[in-house]
Amino acid sequence: MKALFFIYQWLIAAPIFIVATFFTALVTSLGSLIFGTHWWGYYPPHLWSRFTCWLMFVRVKVVGRENIDKNTSYIFVANHQGAFDIFSIYGYLNHNFKWLMKKSLEEIFMVGAACRRAHHIFVDDSNIAAIKHTIEKAEDTLKDGMSLVIFPEGSRSWDGKMIPFKRGAFMLAGEFKLPVVPITIDGSFKAMPRFNYNVTPCRITMTIHKPIYPGERGFNTKKLMAQCREEIESSLPPADKGESLGRRQFLND
Repeated sequence: MKALFFIYQWLIAAPIFIVATFFTALVTSLGSLIFGTHWWGYYPPHLWSRFTCWLMFVRVKVVGRENIDKNTSYIFVANHQGAFDIFSIYGYLNHNFKWLMKKSLEEIFMVGAACRRAHHIFVDDSNIAAIKHTIEKAEDTLKDGMSLVIFPEGSRSWDGKMIPFKRGAFMLAGEFKLPVVPITIDGSFKAMPRFNYNVTPCRITMTIHKPIYPGERGFNTKKLMAQCREEIESSLPPADKGESLGRRQFLND
């Protein structure tokens, strides 16, 4: 069965996925440029993500969608087990948002340009001026009633467990005093871990936790980081709890 799916993935699904990706990037770019980003920057990639999960026999179950209001702006923070985190959130969160993503992703052919035209935010932490520019772009985005999605680990896990969080996402939450919604993604490491390009058909469970609201003085960044990590970890299986050993330890093992 594995051999049959391997053939299906690389001879049938992969070419379809590549064509669908470039078509989605083109539609997103042109639509955002001509008609604006609110609809065209979200719905074509939303449909592309759902199609990708269907194409690869990855099913996504959503728990806790009742915890969020579609008319409220949030900062969503999620763990990052694998590539299918992106498809799960884009396809099944059902809440319009912009990504806060690594600057290096801007270099992906056509996809980077589509993300830029859709007004997703590329994080440039190379110097103080660049960081300030990132914050200003985030502020402009949130002024329009949009939400942000951030992977606070900064990169995918090497073993399914969470990498230590970076402070940036939580500092933004404190800056803008928006409710923060932790999201747990369980199963995307099995679907496609970062060290393997082969997809394993499986079920991913995405748990949307209750929002964490700021106090009168905003958030305490350290406490917010700890609270979000605790919430996210609470919906992971025992094997994926704890801190990731990291790339070096993974390669040594």
